[in-house]
Amino acid sequence: MLLKFLRLLKILRVAVKYGLDEIAISGLKVPRTAKLIDTVIFWRDISAPRGVRLRMALEELGPIFVKFGQVLSTRRDLMPFDIADELTHLQDRVPPFSSDLAIAQITRSLRAHPDELFASFDRTPVASASIAQVHFAVLKDGKEVAVKVLRPGMKKSIDEDVALMHIAAEWIGRIWADSKRLKPKEVVAEFDKYLHDELDLMREAANASQLRRNFAGSNLLMVPEMYWDYCASSVIVMERMHGIPVSQIDRLAAEGVDLKKLSSDGVEIFFTQVFRDGFFHADMHPGNILVSVAPETFGRYIALDFGIVGTLNDFDKDYLSQNFLAFFRRDYKRVAEAHIESGWAPRETRVDELESAVRACCEPIFDRPLKDISFGQILLRLFQTSRRFNVEVQPQLVLLQKTLLNIEGLGRQLDPDLDLWKTAKPYLERWMGEQVGVRGMFERLKAEAPRYTHIIPQLPRLVHRALLQASEPATINHDLLKILVIEQRRTNRLISLALACGALVVSAAVALLAYGRWSHLF
Repeated sequence: MLLKFLRLLKILRVAVKYGLDEIAISGLKVPRTAKLIDTVIFWRDISAPRGVRLRMALEELGPIFVKFGQVLSTRRDLMPFDIADELTHLQDRVPPFSSDLAIAQITRSLRAHPDELFASFDRTPVASASIAQVHFAVLKDGKEVAVKVLRPGMKKSIDEDVALMHIAAEWIGRIWADSKRLKPKEVVAEFDKYLHDELDLMREAANASQLRRNFAGSNLLMVPEMYWDYCASSVIVMERMHGIPVSQIDRLAAEGVDLKKLSSDGVEIFFTQVFRDGFFHADMHPGNILVSVAPETFGRYIALDFGIVGTLNDFDKDYLSQNFLAFFRRDYKRVAEAHIESGWAPRETRVDELESAVRACCEPIFDRPLKDISFGQILLRLFQTSRRFNVEVQPQLVLLQKTLLNIEGLGRQLDPDLDLWKTAKPYLERWMGEQVGVRGMFERLKAEAPRYTHIIPQLPRLVHRALLQASEPATINHDLLKILVIEQRRTNRLISLALACGALVVSAAVALLAYGRWSHLF
């Protein structure tokens, strides 16, 4: 408890130091409190932009808060854009932990010392991040491998810091006027799940295995093989991949790699993962991508670090493909209709108004090379439009948006003249043809067949049972019948009373008429 209190004090000290309270002051629900805070804490230098101050504060608070900032940078549907842009600069600048601790972790997880498991083990890590670090090794059979080891004590540290984040989110929800839109409690809950998923390295190994299987036989992407006999929740061992980091353009060009082809291959890999597989690598920044220069795999991408992946179901893929094609064809009306049909935009939204807003966002990007297009600005305008029309940004698409921004940065590095739209359009049209045409129908029938093979032999018995049930008299609900009889009697009494009243009125009218005639005669 004391340590948690001291950690909370440190967080408050850093928040005051970098003026994070000033960022929230404009949104406080109690203006007098905001003015009081601004007056009391007057000695700080908070002249730097708010995004820069927030980034520096997160870096000082440590790796868990750095991770949190990285997650926030992807939520452009929630965060102010100047802050989101600055948080993209956060890096895991974490010193490596002791190799003795790494060896102890390996021994505990795999029940054997590295000297027994490997022919050789490099005690010096080649990479270090907030969650884990990587060592190179060689298996007994001579295969070169990379050993990823979870940082010791991470679960306890994460639980403590995330617990404080939950408390802070509760406070923000109560005092910040903009908290309903920013959803602080939901964002922290999402981050909590994301971090605990990363703590299980077996998830990463399974993600890599799935992606490798999806691209088996591909001449575009290589994924390291996982050695399952050496994998546990805290340690995974994978094939060591040799290549040049994709960010080292000069080295790639010196090796003779066709950069224009490499850039278009990257676009095809992205759309293949999204629309064919519905399973995509969602952390495709240059640090996680190599390019092979080996003769037999020359020019192929190599993917690394599979802790973050995205998944899309058939509905998501169909919706996205329709929207992409509508964008490419400049059919903004279809884009607006798709948003309303899917329920992402309210039913009462006027199609023509949403169509006009989408056109204003997207029309400027066409017929221009990638170097002249900023997808960040396009997303900025689209999110502003979404908020105005109360469009719900789907959680499963947040990673896709982040990955698309990574693709933009990668494309700018490799080929500034790459036109992402023209490169992707033929692939999407071919994919849609396969989904809608005869081939797509047969593929879906083939996929559904195993589900119905056990039902077809039962059809005669099921039909016979249904016919018997249809021929049996319906079960009488006596309680309901009593209620109906009582209501019917009440209705009959009302009808009788109405008829009696009507008869009296008619009789009175006839009597008056007769009296009038007889009085005239006499």
